Amino acid sequence: MTDLTGLDLTRKLIEFNTISPPGNEAECARYIAGLLENAGFQITWHDWQPQRPNLIATLPATEEATRGAIVYSGHLDTVPLGQVDWSEDPFAGEIKDGRMYGRGTSDMKSGVAACIMAGLALAQEPVRRAEVKLIFSAGEETGCEGVLALAECPDLLGTCDALVVAEPTDNRPFIGHKGALWLTLVHKGVTAHGSMPEKGKNAIFAACESISALRGFDFGVEPHPVMGGASLNVGNMSAGLNVNSVPDLARVGVDIRSTVGQSNAGIKEQLAALLGDDVDIEPMTDMDHVFTAPDHPWMQQVFAVVEEVTGQRPEVGAATYFTDASVLKPAMGDPATLIMGPGAMAMAHQTDEYFETALMAPCVEVFTRLGRQHII
Repeated sequence: MTDLTGLDLTRKLIEFNTISPPGNEAECARYIAGLLENAGFQITWHDWQPQRPNLIATLPATEEATRGAIVYSGHLDTVPLGQVDWSEDPFAGEIKDGRMYGRGTSDMKSGVAACIMAGLALAQEPVRRAEVKLIFSAGEETGCEGVLALAECPDLLGTCDALVVAEPTDNRPFIGHKGALWLTLVHKGVTAHGSMPEKGKNAIFAACESISALRGFDFGVEPHPVMGGASLNVGNMSAGLNVNSVPDLARVGVDIRSTVGQSNAGIKEQLAALLGDDVDIEPMTDMDHVFTAPDHPWMQQVFAVVEEVTGQRPEVGAATYFTDASVLKPAMGDPATLIMGPGAMAMAHQTDEYFETALMAPCVEVFTRLGRQHII
């Protein structure tokens, strides 16, 4: 395994079709487990669903631990290919002009590979005063379902002092991401014949009143200097079965992205007060934001390592998407959390997805240095 490179490993991971649904991450996870077990990691399985396990690999400390573990995390599932034909084989990992193509190259099998390569390097350290843990999840693309189930087993997760989530950031070290709260607003009416609307109660009119109220909604939170302000989008609406009846049900889909100073629970309370008791609020996705202050000592260490490896002082930033960190960070004792990976943010979920191969080696080096500084 000493000749294995991050690019070789990424290509191998791309060969496993882990499109979700159905996911079928098990074969990919077993391959990873074999690599890590041979390097000295202890393997623990959390069987979330058939053929959809979460993998926890732990490299024990060789001395009495002086600090909590450092954890590297990624998900193994990918989104579907889409309806447009690819010009490259989505499961071959071919490299052309410095780009590796395939479903999951950016989101996020290149990041998973970087975590594994760092783990294999840290396994060679003769003295380790903290655990190194790798967590690879199933079902992230459908709402972090795998880690939500894993979080119900705290004895498997444990706690940690530092968490690295290798989602695509073009190797930019992000200090967090916005929260995501997707809601369905359910409006109930009373059906009647379309020629006698006064006999019924039109659910579409009620939904329109809710939409009007949401359009001018003020969260009451100032925009964060790094993460920005909260946002609200009405994304879809479904109502009515036929034109000549009063609709008795209307559903409105709302996508809210929360920021520092908010909680999703608090936002739901705000909306309930705004919309009233006649509107049922049904959560679809509920992921709080993730944030570690840029002046946190470990984040300062991250910035210093990135500068050493890349030659450039990184700018402080945050991701627009949500990650498994929404679940892992609170479940593992609120560790300092870095979101960083070699994948291209703009290529996530795209046709002909790729990542820049030149970003792999620096990412592995950053991850390895962070781990080495943490455990020695």
